[in-house]
Amino acid sequence: MTLPLNPAMAATEAPPVMEARRWLHGVTFPANRPLINISQAAPVDPPPLALRQAIADAALTNDAAHLYGPVLGLPELRREIAAQWSAAYGGTITAEQTAITQGCNQAFTSVMATLAGAGDEVILPTPWYFNHKMWLDMQGIATVPLDTGASLIPDAQAASHLITPRTRAIVLVSPNNPGGVEYPAETLAAFRDLARAHGLALIIDETYRDFDSRTGRPHDLFTDPDWDQTLIQLYSFSKAYRLTGHRVGAIVASTDRLAQVEKFLDTVAICPSQLGQIAALWGMRHLGQWVAGERDEILSRRRAMVDGFAQLEGWKLLGCGAYFAYVEHPFDMPSDHLCKRLVSEASLLMLPGTMFQPEGSAAGKRQIRIAFANVDAAGIAEVFQRLRAFRA
Repeated sequence: MTLPLNPAMAATEAPPVMEARRWLHGVTFPANRPLINISQAAPVDPPPLALRQAIADAALTNDAAHLYGPVLGLPELRREIAAQWSAAYGGTITAEQTAITQGCNQAFTSVMATLAGAGDEVILPTPWYFNHKMWLDMQGIATVPLDTGASLIPDAQAASHLITPRTRAIVLVSPNNPGGVEYPAETLAAFRDLARAHGLALIIDETYRDFDSRTGRPHDLFTDPDWDQTLIQLYSFSKAYRLTGHRVGAIVASTDRLAQVEKFLDTVAICPSQLGQIAALWGMRHLGQWVAGERDEILSRRRAMVDGFAQLEGWKLLGCGAYFAYVEHPFDMPSDHLCKRLVSEASLLMLPGTMFQPEGSAAGKRQIRIAFANVDAAGIAEVFQRLRAFRA
């Protein structure tokens, strides 16, 4: 007898990163051509030693680190976020307008659980972050794709034509995953005005903001005294401090919204990881210069990707920034087929655009995401050497 299965869950695509890893099964890589994994946007190195020591000290000496904590997170971390974010964005954010989650994916799911239910609609620019799409699918929420064209920058006027009585939110990711592009402040302001005019939530996922190539604040949205009536910001500590395994994310939103978020978090996780929060707080207070150095290295690798694609015949670089290059390949085959061949024939693992676009999308069949943040200069040069040598 087969047990019941939620049809919305059954209709949700398998996790793309896990699917891509299955392509490695049974493949033997030559000694002179080891695998280069450019599929996942997560640090592979542990946190810096000083941060690991702070985590160890907390585990050994702080009894509260092993107990339940407040559902919305440690008050000290919430206050630190409020203070640093207020200074960085030139606005006013209070500790009560912040919450801590088990990673940024949980930040998204908890916020979305308060905004939309089965039958509602949410606008996602394409190419989209696949985990956002997966959550909406699981909840029976209709994803309305907003095509960003060749620039990969969404247009608020185009989005206005997609709004219906069932629309509940617009979701933007900047710097973008998977496209790498950094949305101009004017673009974000236009979407804020659009969302406000229609009574919608504007969710901005700024997971990769620490690696933005621009100086100064990326937008002025928090300078609006009524920002919390429209804007919800999401953030992740995983990238800046290499805390992927500790799962620490954040939400900045109205206190009323967070009161609803608290219901979701209490049901799902009760509270965020105490050790992860202690690590994030220590990092915010002590690792500013170290993060600046990490940013410089990522920007250096970004330049190497831009220079490499400028010399790679037939390939087109659509966007590049933060951890990602998003490209168009020159071959007469869908990107998912190409990426599987690149595993066995070039020892390169990357994700096809079909994982970031609606099913059947012609654009997705031509596109590939390359997550280059974990590859040094020599590795990036080797990636381009293998792409030049590949013959379809």
